Formats: sequence, structure tokens, C-alpha cells
Amino acid sequence: MHTNAAPLPPDAVSIRPLLKWAGGKTQLLGNILPKIPKKYGRFIEPFFGGGAVFFAVQPKNGIIADSNPELVNLYRSVATDVNGVITQLRSYENTEEVFYTIRSLDRTKLSNIEAAARTIFLNRTCFNGLYRVNKSGQFNVPFGRYKNPKIIDEDALRAASLLLSRTTIICGDYKTVLKENAQTGDFIFLDPPYLPVSEYADFKRYTKEQFYEEDHVELAAEVKRLHELGCHVVLTNSNHPLVHEQYRKFAVEVVQTKGYISCNRKSHLRKISHRGIKYAP
Repeated sequence: MHTNAAPLPPDAVSIRPLLKWAGGKTQLLGNILPKIPKKYGRFIEPFFGGGAVFFAVQPKNGIIADSNPELVNLYRSVATDVNGVITQLRSYENTEEVFYTIRSLDRTKLSNIEAAARTIFLNRTCFNGLYRVNKSGQFNVPFGRYKNPKIIDEDALRAASLLLSRTTIICGDYKTVLKENAQTGDFIFLDPPYLPVSEYADFKRYTKEQFYEEDHVELAAEVKRLHELGCHVVLTNSNHPLVHEQYRKFAVEVVQTKGYISCNRKSHLRKISHRGIKYAP
């Protein structure tokens, strides 16, 4: 097994996530990163989203995946033609008229570069930096009315491009990605759509498909399979009774913050919850 999670060298460039992402893990990196083993095979993240953990770790041998084709196109485009993405972004102005014109475009009829720039532009200029689509898969967040949003972050884009260019980027279901790629010794970070913590809560809709309770049950079975395979796994979710039930054989820790961490490297599951409930295994 090679060393893939060694501390970054002093001259390593800090890489920021390319998108503002509701539910992103930037604020939880201090809790998550210490759970990652110093040595592992490959870094695999099949619910990629904004990728805060991936960009912080900067793995040498990464596999990232998401079921959202728009996100996958963004990361592939930045990996292969970051200059094209930057050039396209420079053609956009931060006005309400331009925003709704760009939002109305059918991304499936755009070039990969145009679609990638559209994703970044809408994310940077929409209300609260949300990424949300309707049941038809169309982005539906309104204009943010920010005076001077940072639409083009060239340093972040170029640094991300170098990392992504050495990364395998897959569009697909997490089960297929893990079945075809996970091997003994790999590190796997799982950040699925969270279970709602009340009957009035709903999932943040990142793709037109939803992630239901039965999907979480299937995910728990997959985590157990990965553990038996000898993978290192960190899982995040909400502080929900079903999660406690599904991972009852793992040690659980609930921490006051937004999110949820688990680690089963040594049959441990660590959970982080926005409710701040302490739970001892």
C-alpha cells in the first residue's frame, strides 16, 4: 500500500472548492481530516458535491464521482480546459438580466465548457450560493443581487485543474462506483443527501432524484461491505434515529456542528450532528 494521505508539503497550494455548496464540509474539515488514515490506497468520494474534503486532502490517486451530470461536467471541464472555462466566465456580467438569460439556457445544448462556466456563474451569483434543481433537473434558484460577487477565482480554478487532471472523474451511482473501484486499503468518504431530522424537513435537492430512507438502509449495507473488504470509511449524515439504528454496531460520536462524521477503520462510526447531542457508544 502506498502513502497517499501524508501531510501536504510546506509549499503545497491551498485549493478551495469551486462551488458554494449547501451542506459542504469546509467548516467540518477540522473534525474530518484527523479521521483519515496516514496511509491508504486510493481516495474515493462517490457523493462528491462541492468536494471540500477532496480539495483539502489533495490525494495523489483520487476517484471522485457524482450522479449529477452537470457537476461532473464542471470538474471534467476544469481538469481538461481551465483556460476555456475562465474565458467563458469573463463574458458574463453580474446583472439580473444576464443571470436569468444564462439560467434559462438548456445546458445539454451547450458545449462542455459553456455548461461548466454556466454552473459556476449561476452558483456565484444566485441567492445564497445554493445549488438546487426542480424535478425536471432545471436550476431554479433566483438571482442573488450581490454587488460584487467573485465570479472568477482564477487561482482556485487553476489549482483545482492541476489536481483534477490527475483524478478519475466518474458520473454514476455510488453503488456502481464503489463496486467497480473500491479495493482493500482504499479510503472512502461518503457524504450522501442527509436524512431529514423532522417530518417537515426535506432533502436539499442537488439532482432531480431523491434519496429516501430505503436508500440510506442500502448505503448502510454498503458501508458494512466496505468495512469487511478492508476499506477505511468516513460517512456523514444527520443525527437521525434510523442512522443510529443502521450503524448500531459501530461506535458513534455526536458533535455539535452541522453534519455527520463516521469512521470505520477500526469498526468505529463517528457522527457529527447540528443538534449537539452527545452520544456515547
